[in-house]
Amino acid sequence: MTPTPRLHLIGSIPLESSEQVFTTLAAELGPHLSRMPDGETGERSRWVYFQRQMLLDHPAMELDPTVPPYRFVQWDGKLVREMEQVRFKPGVDPTTVVFETGYDKAALASWAVFKRLRDAGAIPAGTRFQVSLPTPQASGYLYVSTPARETYFGVYERALKTALAAIVKAIPARDLSIQWDVCQEVLAFEGYFKDRPAHYKTQIFEMLGRLGDAVPADAELGYHLCYGSPKDEHLVQPKDAGILVEMMEGIAAATRRRVDYLHIPVPKGRTDSVYYAPLETWKRPAGTALYLGLLHHDDEAGDRARVAVARRFVDDFGLSAECGWGRTEPGRLPGLLEGHRIAAEAW
Repeated sequence: MTPTPRLHLIGSIPLESSEQVFTTLAAELGPHLSRMPDGETGERSRWVYFQRQMLLDHPAMELDPTVPPYRFVQWDGKLVREMEQVRFKPGVDPTTVVFETGYDKAALASWAVFKRLRDAGAIPAGTRFQVSLPTPQASGYLYVSTPARETYFGVYERALKTALAAIVKAIPARDLSIQWDVCQEVLAFEGYFKDRPAHYKTQIFEMLGRLGDAVPADAELGYHLCYGSPKDEHLVQPKDAGILVEMMEGIAAATRRRVDYLHIPVPKGRTDSVYYAPLETWKRPAGTALYLGLLHHDDEAGDRARVAVARRFVDDFGLSAECGWGRTEPGRLPGLLEGHRIAAEAW
């Protein structure tokens, strides 16, 4: 087995521009990264929140007056925010609706910066440009009311594939890493959404398989599984990695092409064997790297402890944080970079 590259970054970085992100990451972590994200700066800094505004402004959509505002609550009962949800306007034919997600425009702008810096030697040769994309369920569960949601999933999936096609047309596949961010799906498996459909597992795996198969064979394909971090905390505290293992196996079975890497989070307090034990029976696909999101801010001793326990249950893995850093306090960034560098060099 080829050793897994040591570090993986989820996507968001609390800096002002993609150029700042690329130069900072190259200087601090360059030798340990096989792919590099653009930091999801600007309107993407709150992950999919800017998609809500796109939906509110869209001529085919309207606020749904038949449902109460959606209460977004994290694991300890703290209310993150309340949001009115949208639906398709009466009389609209969803098959004619086109959503401009903006992900292709952002990726192509960042690619131009990345390529310039890599050509100049500021980014190590061979590093891929990482594009992190949400799934239809990310915005669907949050911003779309239940009666319209299943239809919305299909319309938004079409929009994502259109954006992806523009990305892969402009960027050589050998230079590209596509990561699908899988959050609301994990929460659905955990029972967070009380209105999840009875067929949610089939729905999720078929959708994730279609998205994976849309990525060209020469591009890298990864999936980031997530418990959410709108307030830099999980929305659900998992009892163990069992659901994540089930989902990793389901994704691999649903995706016809190679899955190059999978990332799963590890909560800071989990230095017990219970959390990691399901990984012992995980059916790892050939050629798939695993990244464990067990690196936490200013916790070198805890990082070492989590690595040591994980090694009892899985024999090869790379290192990462639980989620992106975009919602964390910006003053933490130097410490996060240092912690990742220490981990990559030491373990």
